[in-house]
Amino acid sequence: MNDFIEQCRREWERLGVPDLVAEEMAADLAADLREAEAEGITAEDYLGASDPRSFASSWATERGLVADRRDGRQDRRRPPALVAFTALSVLALLVAALLLATGEPRVSLTTSDAKLAHVSVPPGAHFLPPRHEVQASAAAPIEWILLVLAAAALGFTAWLWVRWTRLALRSSSPDPSETTARALQG
Repeated sequence: MNDFIEQCRREWERLGVPDLVAEEMAADLAADLREAEAEGITAEDYLGASDPRSFASSWATERGLVADRRDGRQDRRRPPALVAFTALSVLALLVAALLLATGEPRVSLTTSDAKLAHVSVPPGAHFLPPRHEVQASAAAPIEWILLVLAAAALGFTAWLWVRWTRLALRSSSPDPSETTARALQG
């Protein structure tokens, strides 16, 4: 009987049950087991469990001292929409940066000086007016807008990941002060 209670204590410690609450639960368990033994009932028959670890875990979960493990597993899964949004944000950021770095596509604007057309040219001579050629990146404003939007989206996904991680951790390991308060209430 003492070995069963000690194994329960170790499990409660592993689960993060506050010491005060674990001692109270151990005392209650010891009293219940003594009472059952006095009535001629074995510990296994009284508790309905022979594994102290699973018994301690289920009792702590029922009292609200630890999160239900099944819920914790579901919370720790990565949300598919958040993963997809993060991937798209990274892809957009890389594409915008690559386009800005290469300067593609290029637009070439060629003009001639029309004022010189009134100048008389001797017969047989070929006179070409001076040409001005300007090259620029046609998509630069769009690329900068895409880069800024992708960076903002990536910042937003970082915020969502931090928030999701905090919520997942909070649901899988309760705050000790909240745990103690709930244990003392019920």
